[in-house]
Amino acid sequence: MAKVSVKPLHDRILVEPAAAETKTASGLYIPDTAKEKPQRGTVIAVGSGKKDEPITVKVGDTVLYGKYSGTELQVDGKDYLIMRESDIFAIV
Repeated sequence: MAKVSVKPLHDRILVEPAAAETKTASGLYIPDTAKEKPQRGTVIAVGSGKKDEPITVKVGDTVLYGKYSGTELQVDGKDYLIMRESDIFAIV
């Protein structure tokens, strides 16, 4: 689990996206230009929640989120997404 110096505020979550698939189920390699954005990631940090809405995900959870959810950012050379908890569809 990565330790980062970013602390999300309120209902925001910091997610480390899973690596994009490099090979299809049948064994074909996918070129970089055709790779899909991952829709799964690991929660790295969570905000404190809103007054009436506590955060339900916790650090270490693997989550599913929308294809274009969140804002991309880079911390210490690693790529992350920061998004609202409402952008997360499920914990897997």
